[in-house]
Amino acid sequence: MYIATIFQDNYLLCVNKPNNVLVHHAKHSRNIADEASLLQLIEIQIGIKVFPIHRLDRKTSGIILLAKQKEYVSKFQELFTNNKIQKTYFGVVRGFSPNSKTIDSPVKGRDAKVHKEALTLLKTLANITLDIPVKPYDKSRYSLVELTPKTGRMHQLRVHSSKISHPLIGDAKYGDKNHDIMFIENFGWKNLFLHAGKLEFSHPFSSEVLHLQADFSKDWLSLFEKFDWKNPLV
Repeated sequence: MYIATIFQDNYLLCVNKPNNVLVHHAKHSRNIADEASLLQLIEIQIGIKVFPIHRLDRKTSGIILLAKQKEYVSKFQELFTNNKIQKTYFGVVRGFSPNSKTIDSPVKGRDAKVHKEALTLLKTLANITLDIPVKPYDKSRYSLVELTPKTGRMHQLRVHSSKISHPLIGDAKYGDKNHDIMFIENFGWKNLFLHAGKLEFSHPFSSEVLHLQADFSKDWLSLFEKFDWKNPLV
């Protein structure tokens, strides 16, 4: 599996993570022999060991930052902690989502017990009605959305999309199975339609202002063509 490099310097490697790739294995993971993690794929392909600066769900594709030395990680993480980094995601959701919406709703933490404040800005870029029935309706409707998380909670965008009744397509945990099946049966698109498209920040070591973006995968490009939607990264 090819991992595309978006940017690199002496401190940082930025790559485009494919769908369904784990960033790294947990220490006691039983899957280590079954699949290579993103960190392992990078070591095989580029020949360097890197250290994750932030998280990206296994099923989510797109831009991820990795430090070239362990001691660089905390400096980059400060960008996230202090809201000094602009993250832009793109998603395909069920139904016609609002033109714009601020989703301010707590999300469960990693321990699944404590809810933490979470804020997401949603903007609808395009929508479509298909003459394909999905229970209980005789047609199906979808929207292309831009999602800007202002906090970084686990599964935040997936949970927030679901909470406003516009779940992401291909999200087995928080989504709508009937629509996911329709996408597979009619178009062959099986992946979660959530893509980390852009990151903008000032480099903490070089002070260079970086505007990074990760190209969409084949499923996305096929969808833009079929639905006649403009690629928001072009």
